[in-house]
Amino acid sequence: AALSVDGVLKRLNATLGTSYSLGSKVRGLWRKPTPRSILKPYVARNDDFGTVYSHLRHFWYACDIAKMEEALRTREEKDREMREEVLVDDQIKRSDVPPRRVWDLCANQVVPYGVVDCASEVHGISHAWVEENDRVDVMTLINGKEWPVPMPKDVNLNLIHIKMLNHGAQYAWLDVLCLWQKGGKGEYLRLEEEWKLDVPTIGFVFSDTAQVVCYFNGLGRPLHLTPDYFKSERCWFRRAWTLQEISIDPIIGGETGDDVAEDEVRKKFDEQLLRLRHIRHRHFVLQLASEMQNQVSSGPLDKVAGLAYLLNPPCIPIYDAKMSDADAWEVLMDVMLHFSLAELFFYFPEPGNGRKYWRLSWQQILTTKTCLTTPMLWVGDFRHGDTDEDWYSRYFIDSADVRCLDEGLEEEMPRQGEMVFKTSAGISHTFKISADHVYRIPDGSYAVSGAHIFRHCVVGRLRGNQKFEKLSIFHLVDDEPFRTWELGLEEREVILC
Repeated sequence: AALSVDGVLKRLNATLGTSYSLGSKVRGLWRKPTPRSILKPYVARNDDFGTVYSHLRHFWYACDIAKMEEALRTREEKDREMREEVLVDDQIKRSDVPPRRVWDLCANQVVPYGVVDCASEVHGISHAWVEENDRVDVMTLINGKEWPVPMPKDVNLNLIHIKMLNHGAQYAWLDVLCLWQKGGKGEYLRLEEEWKLDVPTIGFVFSDTAQVVCYFNGLGRPLHLTPDYFKSERCWFRRAWTLQEISIDPIIGGETGDDVAEDEVRKKFDEQLLRLRHIRHRHFVLQLASEMQNQVSSGPLDKVAGLAYLLNPPCIPIYDAKMSDADAWEVLMDVMLHFSLAELFFYFPEPGNGRKYWRLSWQQILTTKTCLTTPMLWVGDFRHGDTDEDWYSRYFIDSADVRCLDEGLEEEMPRQGEMVFKTSAGISHTFKISADHVYRIPDGSYAVSGAHIFRHCVVGRLRGNQKFEKLSIFHLVDDEPFRTWELGLEEREVILC
């Protein structure tokens, strides 16, 4: 650093209103930490004053310097240990992993999360990406010149810094500044080490309790909405990562108070915000996947990664840049909650065209529109075995006649049919059924699996090895589901193929 230990101490005292001296001891005892021992490593590393200030400002008022040094060491050690322990077998075992780095706005410095005051809220900054020829890579002391920061040519970080302070923020997370970018020193760390944890957990920064500032026309740019805005691939609403960055009450960055849009355009803008907030907090996999079909990403893998956090699985797959999007989707399905798996099983009208009939391929997710209107309760249990076998436990009928669902949709009206089966007592029952999709179900005898009280059904066949092969779906109409409850159908476990 340009300053000596003494010079750094004087600036800290002046900035923070303290009167430490280099020889200050703790309660008059010798061989205890002093300001000199705390500051010396920073000076030896040639850190600038902003780095020193950002690391020490929350601990500097401690009357016990020994506790200050202990807090500095243990906070960073615990943060490092947490990031190591949370990674197990290529999975992230918890979703509430804070960002590795944040922007300390008071010091105007990017700092490790381990030195952040835990009581301080981190504001998320979400932004549209401008065209590549409208961007410039900036080397800045804010991130220690660790990597070039891609920015719109007509914007600078100092302006964003001031605006964030005006929003009352002490800390912020901005991807280009806090997440390792291309061209940085030791770039292999970005893909091999940091991104496998940092990318899948970006959503935590933008969780329900976070304040989020959104720049809809590009980072730092003023809000300007035109009728063509929503058609552009650079539209903020069309980013693959937008779905996890939307918050309950976002701060609109760059809003000037002027008339920034025609009434109809602004109305559509507000409607889009409301719609995304609604989708974001429902955790419906098919609804999120359907939305992702129209989103734009720099690479196909990002669309899968952009879904993982939103589905709230018990653990999240790591980001593996070498993995295909199709393989990443398979890995994500392996960790999904039962509710998400039930959606894929009971609401998607076709059999899977990948490894298994009951699991959708990523190609199907990206090309087929589906409709999920209500959440599913009491969906049953899905279980994945060590031998790559999958079991589903709920209500099951070995043989039922399904009729009148062999024709396509007429005038977009659901097809009406019937299902006939006999109970174990030999009594025949007929149920009205309906299918609101175009996939045809030929008349015939089928095995039927039901969720909840058989309102939603999967129709298929039992193979000779007693594995269930999905064909399509239908649902019971009117009050029919409640009659199945009265029949006393038993739950059983079947192997899905």
